[in-house]
Amino acid sequence: MSYANIPNVLTVARILAVPLVVLLFYWSNPWSNPAAAVVFIAAALTDTLDGYLARRYGYMTPLGEFLDPVADKLMVATALVLLVGHDTRTFIVITAIVIIGREITVSALREWMAQLGARAKVAVSGMGKWKTILQMTGLSLMMFRRDVFGMPVYEIGVWLLVAAAALTLWSMGSYLRAAWPLLQRDGAA
Repeated sequence: MSYANIPNVLTVARILAVPLVVLLFYWSNPWSNPAAAVVFIAAALTDTLDGYLARRYGYMTPLGEFLDPVADKLMVATALVLLVGHDTRTFIVITAIVIIGREITVSALREWMAQLGARAKVAVSGMGKWKTILQMTGLSLMMFRRDVFGMPVYEIGVWLLVAAAALTLWSMGSYLRAAWPLLQRDGAA
């Protein structure tokens, strides 16, 4: 295997981790939820590592550019569906809808902008990276589903996820503002 394939291998590993997270989440052992959280955290960290390796060493490939966002969205959507199945409070459900809806909207917007040759206008921003950090941390804590040394880990995760949803809306607004001139131009045509 060439070193150029390492980022793609990490991305595929992240995709393969999704069913493992689901199995651990539903397995009825005292350690299964913490294990699901650990696998989720490890997968989230591979996202940072594969991106770093691809950019730093020029290992970017069309396959990797396609699979990386797919892996991210599979991880996040799966975790949100699992957690909403466990916790049906209205604000949890709305938070999940906001995050999944934003991912669909921004993915479609990026695809459309790429067709116009203007994808750089909706490239990942610093705010998007903070959103991802809050989102992955919040989801990890919620999947852990246990207090640690009296700290309400699940509830801390909930509030981090709500903060991530707020950044999600803000970053989506930024992307839509950046694309707005092209959206108006095509809408008037």
